[in-house]
Amino acid sequence: MHADLQWESTHTPGQFLLAILGIVLIDIVLAGDNAVVIALAVRTLPQRQRLWGILLGAGMAVLLRVALTAVAAQLMNVNYIKLAGGLLILWIAVKLLLQEEQGRTGGRTAGTLWQAVWLIMVADVTMSLDNVLAVAGASKGHLGLLLFGLGLSIPLVVFTSNLLARLMDRYPIIIYIGAAILGKVGGEMIMTDRLTTVLFTPPLWLVYVVEAVLAIGVIGLALALRKRPVRGER
Repeated sequence: MHADLQWESTHTPGQFLLAILGIVLIDIVLAGDNAVVIALAVRTLPQRQRLWGILLGAGMAVLLRVALTAVAAQLMNVNYIKLAGGLLILWIAVKLLLQEEQGRTGGRTAGTLWQAVWLIMVADVTMSLDNVLAVAGASKGHLGLLLFGLGLSIPLVVFTSNLLARLMDRYPIIIYIGAAILGKVGGEMIMTDRLTTVLFTPPLWLVYVVEAVLAIGVIGLALALRKRPVRGER
């Protein structure tokens, strides 16, 4: 409350409106990656469970974002945090592609509602540190603006991910594009981890190369794992 009163006493209504506009634009720009992972996670669910998966996953993830806000700035500077998060995102991308193949061929899938919600929460929180920092910076310490920004991300992500999930039904190639995007995000997190930048100081071109290699690599790994014989089969 004190932060809100201080913000209002030092900023004009015009600056307040500009802050709201900035938060809206940040949410729109940064909602894409989160929508991709949600759409992939609910892809193998029955149609009637998809919306529930999106709502529950996005809602619970935003609650976790609120809890993360207080420590996000410190977390981003801790060694291994983004490195571990990037590796986790790569694993999720491969896992989602394997689930998609199992669902398409009629095999057993891990795509239950609560498993999808869990994947959404883990991936969203892992990928959302930058989002939280951006919204926190735009809100300039105003708690109301901060909660508005985090709350606004829910309908944006729900709408975008629901649309993507429907498009994936019609155009399966989007599933691979989505997995490649997750691979790219994972590579970016790994290459921008504080440990990586301090030890290796990678040039920008190398960051792009690693992102491209991992974007293609998650698809290649999933395809290779599909060819493995199932235990008990010959």
